[in-house]
Amino acid sequence: MSPARQNDQVLLSEGSTHVRSNSWSLRSIAIITSAWLLLQFGGLFSPGLLDDVDSIYIEIAREMLHRHDYVTPFVNGIRFFDKPPLMYWMAAGSMHLFGEHDWAARLPLALSVLMLFYAVYALGKRLFSERGGLYSALAVATAIGPYLYTRFYIPDILIALWMTLGVHLFLIALDRIRTRVSALLPCLAFAAVLALNLLTKGLIGLVFPIGFVLLYLVVTSQLRLLARLHLLASTAVFLVIAAPWHILAALRNPAIPLPAGIGLPATGGWAWFYLYNEHFARFLGKRIPHDYGNTPVWLFWLYLAIWMIPWTTFLPGALSEHIRNLGHRYPVTLRQREAALSLTLWAGLVVAFFSFSSRQEYYSLPAIPALALMAGGLLARAEASPSEISNRARSSALRWSLWLLVPLTTLIAAICGYFAVTAPRPAPGTDIATLLAGNPDLYNLSLGHIFDLTGAAMGLFRAPLSGVALSMVAIGLGSYLLRRSGRPYAANLTLAAAMVLTLTCVHEGLARFYPALGSKDLAIAIDHVRQPGDLIVLDGEYTSGSTLPFYTRQQVHLLNGRVNTLWYGSFWPDAPKVFEDEASLHALWASPQRIFLLTYNTTTRTNDLTPYGAVHSLAASGGKTILTNR
Repeated sequence: MSPARQNDQVLLSEGSTHVRSNSWSLRSIAIITSAWLLLQFGGLFSPGLLDDVDSIYIEIAREMLHRHDYVTPFVNGIRFFDKPPLMYWMAAGSMHLFGEHDWAARLPLALSVLMLFYAVYALGKRLFSERGGLYSALAVATAIGPYLYTRFYIPDILIALWMTLGVHLFLIALDRIRTRVSALLPCLAFAAVLALNLLTKGLIGLVFPIGFVLLYLVVTSQLRLLARLHLLASTAVFLVIAAPWHILAALRNPAIPLPAGIGLPATGGWAWFYLYNEHFARFLGKRIPHDYGNTPVWLFWLYLAIWMIPWTTFLPGALSEHIRNLGHRYPVTLRQREAALSLTLWAGLVVAFFSFSSRQEYYSLPAIPALALMAGGLLARAEASPSEISNRARSSALRWSLWLLVPLTTLIAAICGYFAVTAPRPAPGTDIATLLAGNPDLYNLSLGHIFDLTGAAMGLFRAPLSGVALSMVAIGLGSYLLRRSGRPYAANLTLAAAMVLTLTCVHEGLARFYPALGSKDLAIAIDHVRQPGDLIVLDGEYTSGSTLPFYTRQQVHLLNGRVNTLWYGSFWPDAPKVFEDEASLHALWASPQRIFLLTYNTTTRTNDLTPYGAVHSLAASGGKTILTNR
């Protein structure tokens, strides 16, 4: 056997030891599951649904149940072509089993997050060690970004799950090809995951996994292995899962004549809007309507670092080690090189793609598991037996904890502690909206309402702020002292446990902020007095109060609201007549029919409607008021 061939066999043997050890640590699984129970399952039941996409996607699922139409999404009775159906199917299935409750609709997303934690654990165990899998999963579980963007029902965390599974399945297939074992099963599973990815968020679900596979094979000079990845069988599995919905959606929503002079084609249907407008036009920043923000590239990259906090601390050392392993200047095992290449390609592909595309601040979520695995791998190496690699990892973890994590957490603790002590205590029953500063220009950002907070509003968050201040001390100084004293396992678990406390406080803060973000309380107030035949009207577009239809189970009318969410679907002949203007509202207000009007402009609307009938205030919360004429 040639020396090169012999060396390859050694690398393969060294790199395959983790593959043969398939058992999962019950203690690690218990730790990961406990974090999920506290953060994800514990957050199912409060607060209520948020206005905008959260309640829109879940209301679509509820309407699917009632229409028995699982092909064409409808919201408020109007066709909605923005997204593929998997998220709707998941929520609809759960509500079918458990009832039309907000917690039931959220449950599938929470279970998907648990699957993501386990998937990251399994991949981390393969690439590094059992301890590396644990730390990687905890990094995903307790980092800021994955937690924040599972507080409302959007598909991006599912993309992270499918990407994690896809990368792992591909690497398993390569292992089997190297050892001359059939790779059929992992290839078919990869195809199934690819189809689910497509049904989750459209064509982007193909770009990342397929792009990763091709880049990996090109970089490793193994493109010839494509022929051994069972492409025909895999394509068949992919089409069986993904094709039926796309075909039926196109057939049931053919092109119709569209209005001229507003940028639309002469005719268009599901195919034009979903395939072109929602994918290619959005990538180019030319989607119609342009109802979303666009984060600058530099800020998009900064957000990625923020979403990984506090585990960002360990990324510089991890990236340095991976670059070293890719440089071929040091002897490394096949598994080390595989980890370095796969994680670098994975994260780089996601970030590079959105650096050239229209992007929102959370679009980097599919890269988070790759970064979490990098951080978890470094922490696992830092615990290994003394060697040059483990010494570098320990030194990096300790150094960056001292110079980045401790100062950052100390600053946050000081700010939170200051406001917890000095913020004025609001009077009982104070509406949070009276303490906020409106910044409507920022509301296209998913977390834009954070900028509404003022010093006076901080008084409503004294307890959560105190909790965050205490947990920051443990995350920074506490974990650093444990790490310096040679107890890295205790340091890492302390960091994760303290982050669980931090995120629990974030959830409590969200619950206190909820009146400004959702309208569940107003829906309950309407339901207490509503009678058959009463009409609910939103003053503005659908997102201004999109929780009302879910909680009242009633279609709403929109005043000057034929924009954005419902705009394209409103051109279909079967669209309900739910759009009102000032004249029709005045006529409704003067009619015998009872009208409930949700408005953000109470004084203006009261003065406007008084000549047409009595104006009563039924309920107010979060800067919104329900006015009624009876």
